[in-house]
Amino acid sequence: MALHPVLESVTARIIARSKPSRGAYLAHLDAARVKGVQRGTLACTNLAHGFAAFPANDKLSLKELKKPSVAIVSAYNDMLSAHQPFEGFPALIKDAVREVGAVAQFAGGTPAMCDGVTQGQPGMELSLFSRDAIAMSTAIALSHNMFDSAVYLGVCDKIVPGLLIGALHFGHLPAVFVPAGPMTTGLSNSEKAKIRQLYAQGKVGRAELLEGESQSYHGAGTCTFYGTANSNQMLMEVMGLHLPGAAFITPNTPLRAELTRAAARRAAVISAQSDEYLPVGHVVDEKAIVNAIVALLTTGGSTNHTLHLVAIAKAAGIVIDWDDFDELSKVVPLLTRIYPNGNADVNHFHAAGGTGFVIRELLDGGLLHDDVTTILGKGLRAHCTEPFLGENGQGVVWKAAPEQSGDEAVLRKITAPFSPDGGTVLVKGNLGRAVMKVSAVKPEHQTVEAPALVFNSQEDFMEAYKAGQLDRDFVAVLRFQGPRANGMPELHALTPALANLQDAGRHVALVTDGRMSGASGKVPAAIHVSPEILAGGPLGRVRDGDIIRVCARTGTLEAKVEASVWAAREQATADLTPNSVGMGRELFAMFRHSVSEAEQGATTFPLPSPIPTVVGLHDKDPVGNTVPGSDEDFSMKKEA
Repeated sequence: MALHPVLESVTARIIARSKPSRGAYLAHLDAARVKGVQRGTLACTNLAHGFAAFPANDKLSLKELKKPSVAIVSAYNDMLSAHQPFEGFPALIKDAVREVGAVAQFAGGTPAMCDGVTQGQPGMELSLFSRDAIAMSTAIALSHNMFDSAVYLGVCDKIVPGLLIGALHFGHLPAVFVPAGPMTTGLSNSEKAKIRQLYAQGKVGRAELLEGESQSYHGAGTCTFYGTANSNQMLMEVMGLHLPGAAFITPNTPLRAELTRAAARRAAVISAQSDEYLPVGHVVDEKAIVNAIVALLTTGGSTNHTLHLVAIAKAAGIVIDWDDFDELSKVVPLLTRIYPNGNADVNHFHAAGGTGFVIRELLDGGLLHDDVTTILGKGLRAHCTEPFLGENGQGVVWKAAPEQSGDEAVLRKITAPFSPDGGTVLVKGNLGRAVMKVSAVKPEHQTVEAPALVFNSQEDFMEAYKAGQLDRDFVAVLRFQGPRANGMPELHALTPALANLQDAGRHVALVTDGRMSGASGKVPAAIHVSPEILAGGPLGRVRDGDIIRVCARTGTLEAKVEASVWAAREQATADLTPNSVGMGRELFAMFRHSVSEAEQGATTFPLPSPIPTVVGLHDKDPVGNTVPGSDEDFSMKKEA
């Protein structure tokens, strides 16, 4: 199938835009490689420290300076249901890599916070910044230079992006990502949402609310709705960083254990000591990033990835922006209905056909690049499969994904999508640029024009709601929620209240420089407004009563205020000191002071800098020779 022309043009634009920084990145990657094992550069005292506590046989393997060593970098803790299963993974991994003549060490742990626990709490203001802290923790784990490849254990919101950003800063090392899988299905997502709305209305009490939440979040594994955590898993699949079909196999099952063992063996086999060397910095290229955007759009995935994918790409020297998301969204059809875009959970999605089905449909429709390199060393079509236990319950075998959906209310073929577009829209105007996810918003609610009501916190909004002051048409402008102001927390406390007002017939919308994530639902919300006020953005000029127009159909985000009046207004100010102290927030002052704008990924690290002594780094030097470290050079070495 020929590639869709929009996919081709967006990819070409990203490649051209990224040429200097991608070239610099690849040169740094190539410079980090050494002949033989990575630990071969260490002095004897360094090496002795590195394996002092290792079992004797494994220590002998490391002394030989021949066998590959695999790093285990884990975000395990047993408070996060999604990460609790990782407790037993290191032992499985160590045993599995020995089977292929390698060794593994637990290189380091990273933080892992749960947005479900911190939602609406001061700790949520550390959430987004935890991504870059995780990336730095990953770098610390790998900085010992003992390792030839790595497996990364993580699932949830900022954790997988942080691990991948860290991995890409060690892009000369192969990387295999190992998920833990979703918890089994509990209380339906629609029933959970209903109980939350009833609680917001005061019709049920806290005991009923807690019981509903406990029935929904009830065991080990990822929360089963399609939020950021499960969007992470979909993206790792389509970027070729998982073994095929690994994302949504439930924890503590034989297949989950066998997939973990297989992933560990694969990490050892693709190290530089083999003929299948696959450094992650080459696996994650411009086409892989475009594939990830497409996968996000076609599944109605989390809006958090309009930040995270930008940051991941940046770590690999690739520059993307919201225009890329918007242009692709117009041609990428919606193939899934998973809560909050439908009633099904990810277990239902997996049973209906899962990730292999989606990848095949998109490839057949010319909407994914097949000519990428995955951890299998093949093109993406090799991932159009699903895993099963091998003979006698040992090992893993892969079979082709089903030709037909098991449930067309959840998963459809590309010839009969739920929607012709991906449902993620860029809106812009005199209020800045923002993202809207409208795949769960009914057409009649996708345009709202109403007076502004301005709030500086979720608490202010909820006080007005509980006091009965919001029974009207309005656009809630919630400001000072950007990364520089308070770390850009998610604002889910607003969702039940706004949904109740919309259900009551009011025309309501939200405009904010904060986040709503993958759980944003049926209320129109222009989020991640960029630039934020502290970066000179215009939200600070909005006043109560200004007519605000939010329209997903025309891509409009506008305050209908006379231009001269708008230009003359002073920016609003707010006392942000309460957001800078307590719950550890003072430790993150450096993040707030140095973070980039939302559209630039809300990152605290720079793009790779070009190396001025190398000309034409991404392609050829002035006399036509292939530049060492370039993607073309890597392809030539593989063919050789």
